Amino acid sequence: MDINLEYYRVFYYVVKTGSFSQAAQELCISQPAVSQTIRQLESQLGGSLFLRLPRGIQLTREGEILYSYISQGYEYIILAEKKVREMQSLEAGEIRIGASDMTIAFYLLPHLERFHKRYPKVHIQVSNAPTPVTLQTLNTGKIDFGVVSEPVEEARGLQTVPVGELQDIFVIGKDFFDTDIGISQTVTPEKLVTYPIIMLEGGTSTRRYIDEYFARQGVSFQPELELATSDLIVKLATRGMGIGCVVRGFAEPHLQTGELRELHLTPPIPFRRMLVAIHRRLPLSAAGASFLQMLGIHI
Repeated sequence: MDINLEYYRVFYYVVKTGSFSQAAQELCISQPAVSQTIRQLESQLGGSLFLRLPRGIQLTREGEILYSYISQGYEYIILAEKKVREMQSLEAGEIRIGASDMTIAFYLLPHLERFHKRYPKVHIQVSNAPTPVTLQTLNTGKIDFGVVSEPVEEARGLQTVPVGELQDIFVIGKDFFDTDIGISQTVTPEKLVTYPIIMLEGGTSTRRYIDEYFARQGVSFQPELELATSDLIVKLATRGMGIGCVVRGFAEPHLQTGELRELHLTPPIPFRRMLVAIHRRLPLSAAGASFLQMLGIHI
């Protein structure tokens, strides 16, 4: 298309306002400039668009057909501009976050609540998945950023910012209180693996971190039960199904009531970090950038 789109903009305003002079005021240009633009448009289209009458202007049949299409297109452009401005001002928009049960529960939840209260018109979508899956999703641009837990493999374009710490612990239910480990509550990795252990299934950062801990101690083992969520591990541990391995926060309410006891490993399992993961090569939405700023992260 060779015709300057500005010609159609002027044409739209002439029809909308009903006069060349009113269109000039709306567009902040001179009336002769409006007249010249319409003549150039008519010349390039090869026909008249207006009838010049003593009482004003009237569209020709060709002008009516042209306006029926131009008005729809231009009004969609105006609507699109409005939507973009709303997104920039956080009157609209969307944030796509990837996170696990763990990072949602022990870090993300209060920040989501605070952001939603401040910007209620921004849609928040949280994809709940283990850290490895979250990082894969981030790499494909399907989320704006992820909240993950160590260990995290380095990848090109990946930027991580520490935002908190997690402590992995082993807990026992009442059926184990009277055993030798239940009485002492201190145990070596070698002794621990002689008991039935309940852990998260493979493919999670938690499972990988614990497996690496035991490998460093030269201990190999096979869990008695492998489950999909930490909540299930806690429930089975309280029922005496085995020794559960969870992040402390999941077990804390049951530790306080005495339903569970914590075992103290020698050497202890090191703390690990929660991280916000961002892909440097992928642009952030205005809402996503604002959320990160609220977390104190400036990209």
